[in-house]
Amino acid sequence: MAIENLIENVDTQIIKIRTKSLDISFNELYDMYQNKELIISPDYQRLFRWEEEKQSRFIESLLLEMPVPPIFVIEIEDGVYELIDGLQRISSYLHFRGERLGETEDDFLVLHGCDIVADLNGITFDRLPKALQIKVKRSFVRMEVIKKESEISLKYHMFKRLNTGGELLSAQEIRNCTIRLLGSDGINFLEECSKNIDFKTVIKRLPAEKRKTRYDQELILRFFAIKNDISHYKNPVTEYLTRYLEKMTTGEIQFDYNREKVIFERTFKFINDHWGEEAFSGKTANGTVKNEFVTYYFDGISVSVATLIDGILASGCVKSVVEGINSIKYGSELQSYKTGSVNGVRARIKLFTEGVAKILDCK
Repeated sequence: MAIENLIENVDTQIIKIRTKSLDISFNELYDMYQNKELIISPDYQRLFRWEEEKQSRFIESLLLEMPVPPIFVIEIEDGVYELIDGLQRISSYLHFRGERLGETEDDFLVLHGCDIVADLNGITFDRLPKALQIKVKRSFVRMEVIKKESEISLKYHMFKRLNTGGELLSAQEIRNCTIRLLGSDGINFLEECSKNIDFKTVIKRLPAEKRKTRYDQELILRFFAIKNDISHYKNPVTEYLTRYLEKMTTGEIQFDYNREKVIFERTFKFINDHWGEEAFSGKTANGTVKNEFVTYYFDGISVSVATLIDGILASGCVKSVVEGINSIKYGSELQSYKTGSVNGVRARIKLFTEGVAKILDCK
């Protein structure tokens, strides 16, 4: 590529991103939120993670006129913005003013943990002296606006890059927020599948903290990506899964939602019927099933069953299939393919799928 073409391509992309900068007070942001002129999507609100002590110190910083990093919003219609970066700061201020975004915090933030002006501890907004109420309301922050004229795909990439270094968010939580800029079908589909009772049963041994961060939905995305697109599987797996969901959402790949839902439901009903919540757990040396969730069992069993589910259910040899899967699951050969490497994932899928196919071929 000629250098002059490279410069032209960069300039072309710059033109597609229309921005403006505003200096805005936190009180204006509060009013905008109440008037639905500043939108914080429900998925995004669930990511409000700052402990109240950290929120309190942010309010203390505003009162002390410390500099605040800029926030980023997208203009979705004239005068209406959607927040894409700055959630923890905006939510802390809203909480101090009595707005309740998170699932656990009280209606009004009671300051505690302030370590510069200790007298602030125990204070709520309505107990602040009037002069300090005005000071915190008139604290300014730079707001960077990506205008509605900007190209959608570029809005998406900006959102994704801004939100990959945030407050310990899981990969799936970030996807749930960012992908919606491209479309909602894929995310809504994953959420719907996550409510399936058979699926919920067989992943019961997934740690509770992982379920809170939408790891159950990431497992569903992983299931479909590996089942349908294993030839493109690569590390880092987070990027591989994000790219697959992008392709689902934009229609870059054909994804028959109705057919895939049927396969998903039949697959996890079969797994639940024959293994229940022990499906993806290993055993101790004395044969006791461990209270654990093992991802490489999830890959091997779910994808192989899904790939062959029609043949399994029509074969009349379900018992042999279950025994065959158990033999592979607890056999020595699988131990060589436990890792998340490209070769490891492909090899264990092949091991389970070929093992089940051989049983079906013999009937």
